[in-house]
Amino acid sequence: MDKEEFDSYVKAGRIAAEAREYGKDLIKVGASLLEVTEKIEQKIIALGGEFAFPPQISLNDIAAHSYPAFDDKTVFKEGDVAKLDVGVQINGFVGDTACTVVLSNDEKLKLLAEASREALNSALRIIKPGITLGEIGRVIHDEITKRGFAPVRNLSGHGLGKYIIHDPPSVPNFDTGSDEALEEDHVIAIEPFASTGAGVIYESSNPTLFALEGSRPVRSPLTREVLKDLEKYNGLPFAHRWLVKKHGLGKTAFALRELKNIGVIRDFAPLPDKDHGLVSQAEHTVIVREKPVVTTLL
Repeated sequence: MDKEEFDSYVKAGRIAAEAREYGKDLIKVGASLLEVTEKIEQKIIALGGEFAFPPQISLNDIAAHSYPAFDDKTVFKEGDVAKLDVGVQINGFVGDTACTVVLSNDEKLKLLAEASREALNSALRIIKPGITLGEIGRVIHDEITKRGFAPVRNLSGHGLGKYIIHDPPSVPNFDTGSDEALEEDHVIAIEPFASTGAGVIYESSNPTLFALEGSRPVRSPLTREVLKDLEKYNGLPFAHRWLVKKHGLGKTAFALRELKNIGVIRDFAPLPDKDHGLVSQAEHTVIVREKPVVTTLL
């Protein structure tokens, strides 16, 4: 890894961490989900970052991929378990981080947030070249289950690359027995999820997040105009709301429909727990070295 790449990862991580902490303080009972999301986006831009993906706040049984529609009216309420997931890129190199905000004094909900947070901390303590994915999964699993919760087994951490937010290796949240080892200068996001329910998520409906995959000619001038904007994201996810703000609802719907029909758009639907248990999340980005560099730790 050369200095420019290293410095870009570190800067992206720092901005993501600052935006995470800023956003965490905005999540309060009675606050607007949409307004908080917009403020986090503005903070990332003000700090000099670009989006690796739209900042997401997933509530309660939704583990991930929840982003407000352009007309969302949701307000945070007492008892909400909010996962804030922030991704920033600098020169294509990504910082990916998440935390859980519990809007309750309920001790079980606080313990749920602690489970994912301490699973992450325990994993970070063993990170070095040569550690296996199975060993990482084991410490995550043990921290979550000893508190009485289930690790989410079909969500995992992941490698990061240039304009890539899900690269090998997949970093499990339970002991898979994998003897695949981390290597010097691997960049990974470790991402434990803990659940009061099944610990298995499924893909629901009504996605508001998308990514452009591949390129094919399109007939409509309207779609070509929207496509020109999408190509600027270099394959990284974008929000439906971003397009509606610029192009309006009708043109956006038409363009996304055409792009989906020709197979160049992927959507990311919200991911709830199978038994609708409450879910917590914690995440840091780390550059694997004998002394690991956690880029998203302030």
